[in-house]
Amino acid sequence: MTKLQVSVCLASASLLALLATSCTRGRAVEAKSVAEVDVPTVAVARAEPADLSHSMVLTAEFKPYQEVDVMAKVAGFVRNINVDIGDRVRAGQLLATLEVPEMRDDLNRAQAGTERAQSDVTHAMDEVAQDKAAAQIAELYYNRLASVAKQQPGLLAQQEIDNAHSKALEAEAKVSAAQSAVTAAQEQVGVNQADVDKNRTLIDYTRVTAPFAGVITKRYADVGSMIQAGTASQTQAMPVVRISENQLLRLILPVPESAVPSVHVGQQVEVKVPTLNRSFPGRVVRFEDKLSLETRTMNTEVDVPNPDLLLVPGMYAEVDLTLQQHDSALAVPVTAVDADGSDSSSGRVMVVSPAGRVEARKVRLGMQTADRVEVRSGLRPGDMVVIGSRAALDPGEQVRPKVTVIGGTAS
Repeated sequence: MTKLQVSVCLASASLLALLATSCTRGRAVEAKSVAEVDVPTVAVARAEPADLSHSMVLTAEFKPYQEVDVMAKVAGFVRNINVDIGDRVRAGQLLATLEVPEMRDDLNRAQAGTERAQSDVTHAMDEVAQDKAAAQIAELYYNRLASVAKQQPGLLAQQEIDNAHSKALEAEAKVSAAQSAVTAAQEQVGVNQADVDKNRTLIDYTRVTAPFAGVITKRYADVGSMIQAGTASQTQAMPVVRISENQLLRLILPVPESAVPSVHVGQQVEVKVPTLNRSFPGRVVRFEDKLSLETRTMNTEVDVPNPDLLLVPGMYAEVDLTLQQHDSALAVPVTAVDADGSDSSSGRVMVVSPAGRVEARKVRLGMQTADRVEVRSGLRPGDMVVIGSRAALDPGEQVRPKVTVIGGTAS
């Protein structure tokens, strides 16, 4: 065989070997690709601790902590008024003064009556002193006559002795009558003094003052207005001003019957005011402790501090009322759990093992929110649960997990 023939044979052998190798590698790559295509990719989420809370949003409007129309206690004309709408006042501050001239005359008359009664007391006490002196003389005269009659019987007539005794008793009676007159005069002083105090109180009522610290929200009267005494609910007396305590506002929330057991005094709430785009802290301070038969709700009051008067009564607010709170609870997405019939406390999840195999597990469930559910047993932190479609998955099946977190995706 020539050298050329040998070279041709070697080249042919090399070409055949190269073709065989290429075919073998192509079949291996094709088999590997087919195997990878056969393993499905599933979306999973990790079971992780989370703070879960169940809340309810209720809407109400702000009301003043207390609000009252300030009435006059006596009738009269407004002499001056010291406040207007929007003024902030303190408790006891003078708001307006009424003019009632006849009250001063009544006070003077009562004071004069008291002075006259004091004079009567003095005169009665003088009468008591005079009567006591006369009684002492009468008693002394009787005692002397009685002593002489005892020492010298028959010297004095018995009639004379009896007359002296009678005069002594009469003098003592006058003393008692004079003392009674003193007591009556003193009581009259008390009556007249009470009349003086009454008129002074009525004069004080001409000063209209603020019952508590707040803001003047309405003014009814002007200088010269005739104001009737607001002492009876039947009268249509005109108020002077309206005052509202706005540094502390209240919200009256209609809590549904299902949420009533979760409401308690002292509970902190978040109050959102859409018009201000801000939130304020509030606290549950009281509730009616009974349900309305018409609405099946319980009125619950929330106090909201308003020291800067940024909030205005009448504004609408949304209260986020937390009914249940579980901190650091093991939770999974709601979409990962299949309900277990009528038992809402149990369910079933598909877990992907570290080896990529699917496992079916029963779990005990707890609190549920809009996107998460608490798992009390059946899972450990870090377990991967399938959150996608599980209808085509079988326990033991090989899968490729793709971790997904709420709000984002991680491969």
